[in-house]
Amino acid sequence: MEDYDYYPQKPDLVEKKSNKGVSKSIFSLLLFIMAFSIIGIEDFTFILFLVIVILIHELGHFVMMKVFKYKDVQMMFVPFMGAFVKGTPRAKNQTHSMLVLLGGPLPGILIGIVLLFLNKTYQLEWLGELAFLFLFLNSLNLIPLDPLDGGQLLKLLINKKQERFQLVFSFISSIIMILAGWYFQEWIIVIFGFLMGFRVRAIQKNYQIHKELDDQDVNYVTSYQALSNKDFSFIKQSVLNFTPALRTYIEQVSDESVDPIIATQVNNVLIVPVKKNATFFFKIMVILSWISAFTAPFIAAYFLKIFS
Repeated sequence: MEDYDYYPQKPDLVEKKSNKGVSKSIFSLLLFIMAFSIIGIEDFTFILFLVIVILIHELGHFVMMKVFKYKDVQMMFVPFMGAFVKGTPRAKNQTHSMLVLLGGPLPGILIGIVLLFLNKTYQLEWLGELAFLFLFLNSLNLIPLDPLDGGQLLKLLINKKQERFQLVFSFISSIIMILAGWYFQEWIIVIFGFLMGFRVRAIQKNYQIHKELDDQDVNYVTSYQALSNKDFSFIKQSVLNFTPALRTYIEQVSDESVDPIIATQVNNVLIVPVKKNATFFFKIMVILSWISAFTAPFIAAYFLKIFS
């Protein structure tokens, strides 16, 4: 007999589909620009160049997600932090994920190198500043720290299922960000490092939940749609055990109000299976592209110095 004979039917997962993606992106961009005036930065040229560099970087991710038919793709700017593109893949696999990640920094670095050589010819100060921003921000994003593109790429290449690796990796990344920001007196980087600490706490919580579920032989490496009613019940109970505030809240409201929240919380615990379709040759090409993109700005600057 099916598991619904013994366990209650799991509630439907309500996927939020936004029809205001463009307007939300524009609004977040305006907030991003306004934030600089709040802290006293009034160099409009610098702000404009920064927006151009970030926008082209995120457009690279955006286009690649569209190519691979991701659903509900949106771009959002975050004041002082940058921007990000989010979307839901139809089927998660290594090759698509790696190409989406590389689609951000690679175009920016190529544009930066072209601008660098153009600046050698025309000797325009603004051209040199724009080239520097393209090269610096995109190269920085390739550093293997979580949650930068380089950190996400490293996790895909190592292909570790063990969450302990992700937990330790994210914790070390957070500490490095804080120390680097303190050393260079860049307090925005320090704040970013502390914000990453909240991400580490969320990973730790999921790690503890998954350990409990492993002991109960519950399958959490699946999609919500494929999740059985039995496994849903076990995961729900585990989530409530590790989230006392949520347990207190659901005791005070109706089931109709609770179901969407519980469904979302259970879905957040699930690990979406990633199709391991990246061949050894493909991984080598990704690593070579990664290393080439990271070192290209330094090589270009070296050759410019020699021939100048």
